[in-house]
Amino acid sequence: MEKVKQEYTLNGLDCGNCAQKIENEIARMKGIDACSVNFATNTLTVKINKGSGQNISSEIKKKVTAIEPHVQVALKDGAPSSQSGSDQRVKKTIARLVLGTVLGAAGFLFPAGGITEWLLFFIAYLLIGGDVVLRAIKNIFRGRVFDEHFLMTIATAGAFIIQQYPEGVAVMLFYQIGELFQGAAVNRSRKSISDLMDIRPDYANLQTGDGTAKVSPEHVKAGDVIIIKPGEKIPLDGKVLKGKSMVDTSALTGESVPREAAPGNEVLSGFVNKNGVLEVEVLKEYSDSTVSKILDLVQNASSRKAKTENFITKFAKYYTPFVVIVALLLAFVPPVIVPGAILSDWVYRALVFLVISCPCALVVSIPLGFFGGIGAASKAGILVKGSNYLEALNDVKYAVFDKTGTLTKGEFAVVKLSPADQKATEEELLEYAALAEFHSAHPIAESIREAYGKSVSAEAIKDYSEMSGYGVKAAVNGVRILAGNAKLMQKENIRYQEENGIGTVIYVAADGVFIGSILIADDIKEDAGHAISSLKKAGIKKTVMLTGDAKEVGDAVGEALAIDEVHAELLPQHKVERIEELDGQKLPKEKLLFAGDGINDTPVLARADIGIAMGGLGSDAAVEAADIVIMTDQPSKIAEAIQIAKRTRSIVWQNIIFALGIKGVFLLLGAFGIATMWEAVFSDVGVTLLAVLNAMRVLNVKEM
Repeated sequence: MEKVKQEYTLNGLDCGNCAQKIENEIARMKGIDACSVNFATNTLTVKINKGSGQNISSEIKKKVTAIEPHVQVALKDGAPSSQSGSDQRVKKTIARLVLGTVLGAAGFLFPAGGITEWLLFFIAYLLIGGDVVLRAIKNIFRGRVFDEHFLMTIATAGAFIIQQYPEGVAVMLFYQIGELFQGAAVNRSRKSISDLMDIRPDYANLQTGDGTAKVSPEHVKAGDVIIIKPGEKIPLDGKVLKGKSMVDTSALTGESVPREAAPGNEVLSGFVNKNGVLEVEVLKEYSDSTVSKILDLVQNASSRKAKTENFITKFAKYYTPFVVIVALLLAFVPPVIVPGAILSDWVYRALVFLVISCPCALVVSIPLGFFGGIGAASKAGILVKGSNYLEALNDVKYAVFDKTGTLTKGEFAVVKLSPADQKATEEELLEYAALAEFHSAHPIAESIREAYGKSVSAEAIKDYSEMSGYGVKAAVNGVRILAGNAKLMQKENIRYQEENGIGTVIYVAADGVFIGSILIADDIKEDAGHAISSLKKAGIKKTVMLTGDAKEVGDAVGEALAIDEVHAELLPQHKVERIEELDGQKLPKEKLLFAGDGINDTPVLARADIGIAMGGLGSDAAVEAADIVIMTDQPSKIAEAIQIAKRTRSIVWQNIIFALGIKGVFLLLGAFGIATMWEAVFSDVGVTLLAVLNAMRVLNVKEM
């Protein structure tokens, strides 16, 4: 049965542990094929059977409400989610905390003794932490015992049992204040990340018979004409019909220099019109537009989790029950075996132990760290399809490149025509080649047609076919034309005269007779040399270039860029073989990346550990085939991606070591009776806040 994807917004989701619980529970529901909760974007994504949408939606909402009553569930419609419900909840929580604090302070400052003092503290406790206790009780009945609500309830209720009323109230108060600060820090982090990707267009000026109408981009169809005024975002991919303007592409590509848009040029959704008025014919509907695909890729990247994220999820699952068991042993074993040990003292130590053990700092900060890394990469014009790929970049030791369109511009120009003696003139040689290449989309074919410069009638061309790795053949006005590399001539047993110039050579034959060759040059990209040197500085062991071009051309480019190995004259299957050879040379933990154009190199992109597509803007094949897409067409962005990956991993591991280190110290202090509950809750809340704020640093990436 066909599967469809549904997305829901989870307003009020401010706990990483809660996100994990929702994901686990929804995944077990009948009719759910796959489920992923993106904590960083408050999004629940499910795959369901087509036709069962309404029933499933109702069940999902009930399930989420049962798990987290304060979380509001709504089908995602593309509009920004409302925060009004969350803001109202925060205001009510603050009001309860203030009232509870006043009553608790009254009980502490004016001790009445007996039942009156106990009532003051108990009412204060219920006002401040009643919702935490209620949630813990509900979770116990649902079979989910070991969570942060259970830990806080046991610790504070235990304080009341041993008559430490002020500490029981204070610990719950500080926990709730910590949760508020944590929620504010998480929301700030989310906003910082979403601001990086603030490329969603708000409206489109649709041209109608009566003028223009402001409509949602989703309502515009391919073929419609839209008007983009100065300062407006271009809402959909299209072709300029009228007007000239400079467009800011930085939101998509990270490039600060504006580009010119003129009639005939294509413009992409997410660009910002700077000065002139543009009349644009829409080429793709919103769901297929560049901005929609980029937002979808970035927002759903968390479904492919890094090993570190999976480790923390499993760690938290076993860590909390382990700590509870240790706390029970700490409370009741010493009074039995240690002479003179007082039960209430050891119970207190155990309660302190429980307060410190909450794993919030890890389960909140680590997903935010990885998502921040993906957001920072996107801002730099690098689309990473999952945090697993971002983490894998840290271990890349082999960088393999395609030549044409990756290290070179792919902007070919005919520099020499060499007709065979008495077989054809230069004009005839160029005409035959242009006609044979009429249907080809390859940049070399485009350069030949551009050099020819005359209009071509498609009716004159019959039996056209492309031979991957060789060239093309076609019947032109009854003449059988072959145009391709030397291997094509050899394959067809045609005697040819070799061209020794540096560049790409196209050999042309007519009715089995060689009629000449065309030399085409392709310039190296300006930043290609910097890309190779930056990768070597980043710790890459070996750089390799694979090309189907002639050996002389490949060697010249390789020498100019100081590439370690060059393999030329390769067919697509030979490129895969070379990748497999390199794969056999690397150590088990080392990774190999391949950067290509994402169209001709799809098998190689798939075979490499990390496939990187160059020039992905507007290229559907590149976006689909690659794990990472470089939107600016700059190979130097690969080294920048590795830099972002290393910074992200560094910050994530800083949080892991910092959180576990601080908790380890305070757990020991609590076990030995040195740390009190006040210090315990401060350490737990403080560690979480510092970890979240540290995770936000990943957004500040310096340019290389």
